[in-house]
Formats: sequence, C-alpha cells, structure tokens
Amino acid sequence: MTKSHPTIWRVAITVPLPAVEACEKVMETVTDAVSWFLEDPAADETDAKTLWRLEGFAKTPVDRTALDAALAVAAAAIGIEPPRVTVEQVPDTDWVAANLRDFPPIAAGRFFIHGSHFADRPPAGKVALQIDAGAAFGSGEHATTLGCLLALDRLLRRRHFRRPLDLGCGSGILGLAVAKLGGTKVLAADIDPVSVRVATANARRNGAARLVRCLPSDGYRSRGIARCRPFDLIVANILARPLAAMAADLASHLSDNGIAVLSGLLVRQERLVLAAHRMQGLSLLGRFRIGDWSTLVLARSPRARL
Repeated sequence: MTKSHPTIWRVAITVPLPAVEACEKVMETVTDAVSWFLEDPAADETDAKTLWRLEGFAKTPVDRTALDAALAVAAAAIGIEPPRVTVEQVPDTDWVAANLRDFPPIAAGRFFIHGSHFADRPPAGKVALQIDAGAAFGSGEHATTLGCLLALDRLLRRRHFRRPLDLGCGSGILGLAVAKLGGTKVLAADIDPVSVRVATANARRNGAARLVRCLPSDGYRSRGIARCRPFDLIVANILARPLAAMAADLASHLSDNGIAVLSGLLVRQERLVLAAHRMQGLSLLGRFRIGDWSTLVLARSPRARL
C-alpha cells in the first residue's frame, strides 16, 4: 500500500527591503508559515534597494487571485511594482522519514543531541537530549543552535545559574540543555503556540518536566516573564533585527551579574546586534562563529568571564 503525505504549496516573492514587512503580512494570510532571507547573501541588508526573498508554505491550495490583489495593494502603498509571485506544489515527500534520515546525532561540548530514531547508547559523560526535527526550530544541527550549546557548555563549567530564561525557545533545546546540565529550573517562552507545545513535550520526553516551564510570550511582554525577572542568564536564538530591537528589554530583564547568549545572526550582522546592546551597558565576553553564523555572549559586569 502506498502511503500518502500531506500536500504542501510553496509561495515565493522577491521584494526590496521597504516592502518586506507589508508583504510578509499579506503572505501570512494565505500560508501557514513565512520566512525571509537575502536574495544575495553578500548584499548589504540595510540598503533599501537590497532584494529579499519571502517564502511561505501552505497546507491548502493558495487563492492566487486574492494573493496577487493584496500584494498589489501593499506594493502600491510603498510605491513599487507588484512582485512576481511563484506558487508551486512541493514534491510529495515523507518529511518525517527525511528529517530522521538527515538528523544524525550531534555532539556539542558535553551535550549529545539525538532523535528518537537513535538506538545506541549515548557516549559516557555526555548529557543526552532527545530532540526530533519537526514543527519547532531547534534540533541542534543549525550553526546558531550549535553555537549556543557550545557557549552554554562553557558558561556552565564556571557558574551555576539560578534564574535562566530561554526566549524564543522553539523546540526548547537550549532551555533543556541548561536545565539538565545545570540542574536548575528554566523559564522557556516563544511567541508561537506550536513551539510552546513542542518544547513542553520535549521537556517531558527528556525527564525535565519539573525543571522547564514553557509559556507563550511576545518577546518579554508576558506576565510570566515579568514576575520572574531579573534573570541571571538569558538565551535568545532568534534573528538579528529582533535581537537589536529588543536590546533595551533584555537589559531591563537581566540581573546586574547576568549573562546573555544571543544567536540567529550572521557574522556580518554582529555589529548591528552589538551596537544595540552596548547602548544598554552590555559588553562582549566572547563569540562563537560557525560558518557564516555567529553566537555572541554578553554581560553587564566587566568582571564576568566566559
């Protein structure tokens, strides 16, 4: 018997920087998930003429007429030509099997990350984390997640954190890493309800349900985060622009001796993120660069060590 898999449609457009936000909102109305990235990775992301590619994925057929009309309105408001829209059906694939096949175990410092398909015994002396690639970002294979794990491994050798926050937790992998290696309670938060559910399930699956509390939050705005501040460790693996925009919020939620681990940024975006946080009185302790991606470790106290 042939097994059928969900049909997925991919929607793609290319627009200049000023149109990204408006067009992203339009695509969110017809797709289930939207991502955007530079058309040319070497381009200047701050240049208004730089082109960005937006891709959305939908589980149901896209109303092309409505999408074209909405994008035309958004483009006219900014004074640009309507973007050319590409809609295509993603080939029928067993995504679960593909993810498992493409997700071998990963070692990052003292952490050993593996999927549920891993049948062997984890290496002695490693902290094993079972995370399957799935609906929420963060299974250890991306350079940003790997950089955060390496930074956390280094930090947890020197210090025991009492009040950590994993902001934009995705799968919960980073909060779990702190909880299991540091033996401390962690607050994990994400704007996406699916991520909150996945992170909660992963905490339970890894025997850390009592240590990791997951809640929905738009940045630092939830009451749950407000009640628990200040945090002596904040981990945020998001994107460069949101990190820079939330620098003041991070500073107001970080304790005087607190440390922040920030990732989701390219090496060439370090200056943007660092400048925003230095304006809030934080200084760079160290960085982990893996390929084109960077993880920054910041602190308020000049006596802090990495």
